[in-house]
Amino acid sequence: MKNTDNWRPVRLPEALTVLLIMLAVMGLGVIKFGLSPQTPVIVVIALVILWARVRGAAWDDIHGGIIEGIKTGIIPIFIFLLIGALISVWIAAGIIPSMMVFGFHLISAQWFVPSVFLVCAIIGTSIGSAFTIISTIGIALFGIGTTMGINPALIAGAIISGAIFGDKTSPLSDSTNLAAAIAESDLFDHIRNLMWSTIPAFVVSLILYTVLGAGAATETHLDKINTTLAVLNQNFTISWWAALPLVLMLVCAVRKIPAIATLLMNITLAIIMIFIQNPKTPLVKIANMIETGFVSKTGNAGVDQLLSRGGISAMMGTVSLILLTLALGGLLMRFNLIQTAMVPLAKRLQNAGMTVTATILAGIGVNVFVGEQYLSVILPGKAFKKTFNDQGLANLALSRVLEDGGTVINYLIPWGVAGAFAASTLGVSTLAYLPFCFFSLLSPLFSIISGFTGWGLKRQKVAKA
Repeated sequence: MKNTDNWRPVRLPEALTVLLIMLAVMGLGVIKFGLSPQTPVIVVIALVILWARVRGAAWDDIHGGIIEGIKTGIIPIFIFLLIGALISVWIAAGIIPSMMVFGFHLISAQWFVPSVFLVCAIIGTSIGSAFTIISTIGIALFGIGTTMGINPALIAGAIISGAIFGDKTSPLSDSTNLAAAIAESDLFDHIRNLMWSTIPAFVVSLILYTVLGAGAATETHLDKINTTLAVLNQNFTISWWAALPLVLMLVCAVRKIPAIATLLMNITLAIIMIFIQNPKTPLVKIANMIETGFVSKTGNAGVDQLLSRGGISAMMGTVSLILLTLALGGLLMRFNLIQTAMVPLAKRLQNAGMTVTATILAGIGVNVFVGEQYLSVILPGKAFKKTFNDQGLANLALSRVLEDGGTVINYLIPWGVAGAFAASTLGVSTLAYLPFCFFSLLSPLFSIISGFTGWGLKRQKVAKA
């Protein structure tokens, strides 16, 4: 609060009141009235600014909070725009249609849903980016599943759960590296320790997807599948060469090439493939495709709906929500609302079970109130680190809890950055796929069980006398 001389420190009752009003406005707007998240978030920002001004905050502090909040999202926003371009050129080059065709032949309809979860988890671990998995392989698998007549929300839940597992367990993941860094844990020790809650959540999720997926695809959809295969073969270049961009993505992941460079190389490769397939393709057509997305014109309504996707403009709804939620997060940080709510709680915790539970709930709370994945790791990490140390818990215990309560939850929040991205990319609302995103729902549960039972909960080593 550099520019405000008469600012009074925020007390706990006031902070909780402001946060609860925020939650009520966003919850009622999105859940009760079915509004897009942007409008309730704007209303909440206006209310926070009004509250700050009534308390004597200067406009420089308000503007500074907004700027600081948005600064953290510049790189993710640029990545989202590149993903929009990537989706459109991957469809035009036949990459996603080829995945769909080969997927129809390789994946059993009976085991389709658990197969989706496993494929996304395995490839996600190799790549380390849930967003990339959802926007590439996820779109192809989603197209296959809907053609089979499977509930779109169930498919979306399996895709997102697998992608989150991969993101959570990969040493290439930004969020995994962040959790380890905030808790001051060794990265690979952190990943190994994650398995105490991650493996049970993975196994139970796989069982649930197997049970729910059994019989989901019926023989009545066989004709539709054959029709879709014929349409894809007639209108797109279907080839094993379509695997090249995936190989490039894996190579970039192994060599730890940043996401922006990886996406730019993949977009370039896809454009080259388009020109090889059709050398007379006008440059203006590719430019329009990158800007506004690929428009499928096969004459088959189902295929056209599935494959008319991508483009920078298609990402602008998500980008606008990111800007708004980051601005809100910056204001909450600048005026110490989140910190004021968490720190007193951290001081009152008496045992490991309560500490783990409170940290999990704090991560969920930051996701709900701010909608930003990284802050859901950073803020609880800073607030509860001393409490973990005072109770003899190792840094590894904290880093695992930060992942279980922070990273995985953002996909379940309609106004969250990850939740909005997944919903817009797959075309399934966050509230629709939420009940089927089992991995995100189970990870905090198993982490809390670990806290109360001590199962897998790392403690500080006692030095020998």
